[in-house]
Amino acid sequence: MRTRITVTVDEETAAAARAAVSAGRAPSVSAWVAQAIRDLSERERLADVLADLRAESGPATDEETAWARSVLGR
Repeated sequence: MRTRITVTVDEETAAAARAAVSAGRAPSVSAWVAQAIRDLSERERLADVLADLRAESGPATDEETAWARSVLGR
């Protein structure tokens, strides 16, 4: 099911959405915005999981952080 909502964004964000559509990276501005919302929601969910892990295990060591960065290419 899809739900229509109305959002207001600054012109720079609107231009980025239109550019993505023009470049074929999104089928429509609505699809571009919907994907951005999904992406943010997923990042927030993953941040919650990470916070739970940190609460259970404590913060990552420098060695663990270095390993994670090397695996993620960051």
